[in-house]
Amino acid sequence: MSLKVRSVLVLVVGTVLGLTVSLGSSLLGERQSTQEAAVASVRMQDVQLLVEVIERVRREYVDVIDDSQLIESAIRGMISELDSHSRYLGPEDYEEIRINTTGNYTGVGLDVSVEEGKVIVVSPLDGTPAKRAGILAGDIVVSVDDVPVDQDHAEETIGRMRGKPGTDVTVGVLRDGEEKPMHFALTRSEIQVKTVRSEYLGGGFGYIRLTGFSDRTAADMTDAAIALQEQADWQLKGLVLDLRNNPGGVLDSAVDVADAFLDHGLIVRGTGRIRDSRFEHYAVEGDVLSGVEMAVLVNAGSASASEIVAGALKENDRAHLVGETTYGKASVQTVMPLTAGRAIKLTTARYLTPSGRSINGIGIDPDFVVHARNSKEQFGRAGSQIAADDDNQLQEALRVIGYRPVELSRTQ
Repeated sequence: MSLKVRSVLVLVVGTVLGLTVSLGSSLLGERQSTQEAAVASVRMQDVQLLVEVIERVRREYVDVIDDSQLIESAIRGMISELDSHSRYLGPEDYEEIRINTTGNYTGVGLDVSVEEGKVIVVSPLDGTPAKRAGILAGDIVVSVDDVPVDQDHAEETIGRMRGKPGTDVTVGVLRDGEEKPMHFALTRSEIQVKTVRSEYLGGGFGYIRLTGFSDRTAADMTDAAIALQEQADWQLKGLVLDLRNNPGGVLDSAVDVADAFLDHGLIVRGTGRIRDSRFEHYAVEGDVLSGVEMAVLVNAGSASASEIVAGALKENDRAHLVGETTYGKASVQTVMPLTAGRAIKLTTARYLTPSGRSINGIGIDPDFVVHARNSKEQFGRAGSQIAADDDNQLQEALRVIGYRPVELSRTQ
């Protein structure tokens, strides 16, 4: 065996040992010798196979592959084979996770989606360089610093718009009705991603939409709920909480959001192998809306943390669910940093709703089933121009919490 492959073997064994120590730190004590024996067994019987494969690829594959790339591919494959939610995170992916968790990044402030290789502006965020410069929803980003968007790697365009605060970047967009691309010279700044949008609908009814669950979501949502009460002269009759197409986010944030509307009761229970994955979160006394009628909008895009909130509010008889069956993701992932800006996102727990149900692969059925006329045209969704009256799911949610159509129509 070559010296290089021997060093790879040491690296792999060290990685296995490191993961064992990391994941099982709470169990080390009296079981330490047992775990060390298990690692030795893996090293002798299984890791050798991996090393043999690496050696064959290095010597006989048609193209020369860098050793670090081989190791990274092995790690990526190992993690991805565990389940559909565990994955290896390179530096860019890890940074994206960090942004989604904290809600902060440095860039130009564009909320974009990638569709068929095109980077389409969903909405420029309020108060950001992109908004001030005049970039509009629906614009198509065609270049960054005069480098055209590669349709096969459109996501890289998003990364190029980010950078250090105070640095300049030129974004080229193609706008409907314009023959040539428009170019905007922007200066990057700190961006706070807003996951909460709210609107007072009139007649004593409020609306809050959550687009994700970051560290700031619960606090911002509570502020929005209080503001709606003030707009209703403290006579708020009902609230619609919109979780449609909300893919989830931070577990603690979901717990805090549910807790904001509950005076008591179990919110979520977790099960897993390590101590931190076994938990029970209960609501503490204090309902920000003091029992105001609530409906929660959900659909097949409501997943993970959204389902924790929906399940807790439904099963504690705090709100009715309206819309379509949710996605059905009942697992919890922990992001574990590695060296050189990398990480793994590993499934460490499964959660149960307050009644003890696992919704994995099943989802949560709404109390009132209403299929959307147009899944992309939703009131409150970034880039959508649809009015509240034209969103049939929202109208049903409002009906459930007791609004009178004639009363609402006066606000439109």
